[in-house]
Order: sequence, then C-alpha cells, then structure tokens
Amino acid sequence: MLSERRLEVLRAIVQDYVGTEEPVGSKALTERHKLGVSPATVRNDMAVLEEEGFIAQPHTSAGRIPTDKGYRLFVDKLAGVKPLSPPERRAIQNFLEGAVDLDDVVGRTVRLLAQLTRQVAVVQYPSLTRSTVRHVELLSLAPARLMLVLITDTGRVEQRMVDCPAPFGETSVADLRARLNSQVVGRRFADVPRLVQDLPESFEPEDRGTVSTVLSTLLETLVEETEERLVIGGTANLTRFGHDFPLTIRPVLDALEEQVVLLKLLGEATDPAMTVRIGHENAHEGLNSTSVVAVGYGSGDEAVAKLGVVGPTRMDYPGTMGAVRAVARYVGQILAES
Repeated sequence: MLSERRLEVLRAIVQDYVGTEEPVGSKALTERHKLGVSPATVRNDMAVLEEEGFIAQPHTSAGRIPTDKGYRLFVDKLAGVKPLSPPERRAIQNFLEGAVDLDDVVGRTVRLLAQLTRQVAVVQYPSLTRSTVRHVELLSLAPARLMLVLITDTGRVEQRMVDCPAPFGETSVADLRARLNSQVVGRRFADVPRLVQDLPESFEPEDRGTVSTVLSTLLETLVEETEERLVIGGTANLTRFGHDFPLTIRPVLDALEEQVVLLKLLGEATDPAMTVRIGHENAHEGLNSTSVVAVGYGSGDEAVAKLGVVGPTRMDYPGTMGAVRAVARYVGQILAES
C-alpha cells in the first residue's frame, strides 16, 4: 500500500502531465503543489512510485509520466468526478431539449459529448429488448396493405409494411389496433409474444390470416438486431493528440470503425454504473493507448443503453467523467418525458 503522501505525489504527477503534456520532475512538483516536503523527499517518493510501476521515465530527462497502472490508481482512489458549472448544465439541457425525435436526441448527444470532452463520443441507441411498448399503430394503405408502427417508451419508432393475404377493412384495422394495444401497451418486449399468441383465434375465420401476418411482422420487429446501433462523433479530435499515440492514430481509427469492438468497450448496456477502462485494459490492441469512459442511460432506474467517450490515456478523468455522467442524466430525463 502506498502512503498518503505518495498518493498525493502521484495525483500531482497525473494532474501536471495531463495539463502540460510534459514529463514531470520533482522540482516542478514542489513548486506547483503544496506537498509540504522537500524536493529530495519528492524524488524519493517518485523513485518508489516508479519501482511500483505507477510512473515511468519516457526518456533520459528527469521527468516522469503516469503509466496505465498509475492512471488506474488515480481514477480509483484520487479522482473525484468534477461537477459541471450551472452554465454548462443549462447549455446541455437547452441543447438536448431541442431534439424532435430519438434520432435527433442521439445525434445531438454525440455532438455535445464530443464538444464537451474534446474526445471521440460514442452513443448506443436504446435497446429494443430492454424497452416497453408505448403504442402500436396500424394504418391502412390499400385494401390488402397495412403499415405497422411500433413506438417504445424510449421514443424509438419502428415502421414495417405488411402485405395481407386478403383485403382487410377499416373496421377490422381499428379492431385489431385496439385489441393489440390493450394487450401490449406498457409491457416489456420479451412478454409480447406470449400476450398476443391467442389473438388470431378471437377474430372471424376470414381475418385470421391477416391478423397472424401482422403479429408475425410485429414479433420480427421485436427480435431484429437493429437494437445494436451506435453513433460515433468527434473522431477529428484524435488528431489533436497525435503525440499521445506511440506510432500513429490509424489503429485507433480502425478499431473505432468496428461496431462489435465499440459495443464491447461500452460494456453491458443494462449496467448503469460508470466504467473507466485504461490503456491495456481495453482488449483490442488498437485501443491500448486509449481510455474509455462509459455510463448507462435510461428513462428509469435501469439503463437501456450506454454512452461514453474514447480518448488518449492522458485524459482529464475528473472532467470527462463529470461530463459523461451529466449528459447521460439529461438524456435519461428527456427519454422519460418524451
């Protein structure tokens, strides 16, 4: 276990390196921070931190920089989440409240996160499997053609065309719409198949084929993989950190193009807790020089999806964690009110 003083020295090294981009020396630390000890003592503490693998010497200069292990300890023990200022909070609220639908909410969230953190922002669409049904709309387009519209509690809208095996009158459409909604509104998607399985039997024999076709389309919509959709923004921000990546930012950009990689990075969508993965904690080799800060968002206590940022390990962790958490909270409020 490190002493409190050495933890303070590590905190000071992380803060200075993130702020200045320069390796940090003992003289600079004692000048910039009230550590209450001599430069010689700080040098001794730095030697212990280096021996323990929390800091490293990038070249023969006197300065040291944090390692992945050092950043990990900083995030776990030393970094409080930096709260946003009232003007920042108001700006977030005003920007997100202007959204007209779910696509707009997600698009605005990505832009906002990228601007606030100056990192790459990643937002996952709310998952269908963790959503509940708000409304099912059925519209007659032609005697044997319907449009099915599924609206979720998170504001997601899915539309499907249904070609009926026989003409289906307006009265029958209204009847099916009413019966469907009475069965499924407010229910979890996983429960819907069980709730509607006997519905065709309650219709006249000549309408049962069409009712079954509509239900098949509805159930197909529920299980489609469209839920694993991600939006990414701010990749141009990486170019500001070129010197933070050992060789080139190309492997990072390549990894960010892989949806499966990003979904793994964000973690399990139902987990609302904030996660911070640093450097080599990211399994994908192309992202070994990056850190990921992610948190769940949703309209209730349970997360329906994740959002977060990807940036270099030399990151303002307290500020980034504060921004990610605040944006997630506002997105959740907007979904709850939509």
